[in-house]
Amino acid sequence: MGEAFGLAIALVVSGDADLIEIVALSLGVSLSATVMACLIGLPIGAFVAVARFRGRNAVLILMNALMGLPPVVVGLLVYLHLSRSGPLGFLGLLYTPTAMIVAQTILIAPIVAALSRQVLEDLHAEYADQFRSLCLTRVQTVQALLWDARYSLLTVGLAGFGRAVAEVGAVIIVGGNIDHLTRVMTTAIALETSKGDLVMALALGIILLVIALAVNAAVQSVRLTAARQAYV
Repeated sequence: MGEAFGLAIALVVSGDADLIEIVALSLGVSLSATVMACLIGLPIGAFVAVARFRGRNAVLILMNALMGLPPVVVGLLVYLHLSRSGPLGFLGLLYTPTAMIVAQTILIAPIVAALSRQVLEDLHAEYADQFRSLCLTRVQTVQALLWDARYSLLTVGLAGFGRAVAEVGAVIIVGGNIDHLTRVMTTAIALETSKGDLVMALALGIILLVIALAVNAAVQSVRLTAARQAYV
């Protein structure tokens, strides 16, 4: 293990081409999925936070339940839709990075929607009287809430990215773990471990841990910045 770990560190430091390719694809897919999930989840979370309608409690229950979507089930559903016999098979997206982005987006959009809803609802309760006194429309209210909660929502986005970059079940089903095409860090770690190539698996694991630490550091930094802004 010590020798394998040392070789893994050397592989990371040397900038191995295959390693860089896998990491770059992982980051590209996860960042794209996070952006898409935020574009979908933030408006939904904001609407549910400020709106009052019949069946709202059922919507809240559904939003919270979807946060725990099983990745393999999401991967299976996306696979069925994108396969040749599926309704979207004509697009030819199966076993491509696009299919992986779709799967990750479906996984993390409910997380973004539910977390942003909680953040914005708490903020809306604090400023509700002020909004009513200013006679703001619902759209103006949402815009004001999104801007005031921007640091907290950035934390939500980072949490979504952290969930996406660590995903393996869904992406391996729809991506196929194809070398130089759809092989990302998590699927490569699983493959290399099964092959007994612990050096590459450990190298990718080290990078994945560093990314996880970087995301957590970014979250903490955003929280501290938000706290300072609130104090000022």
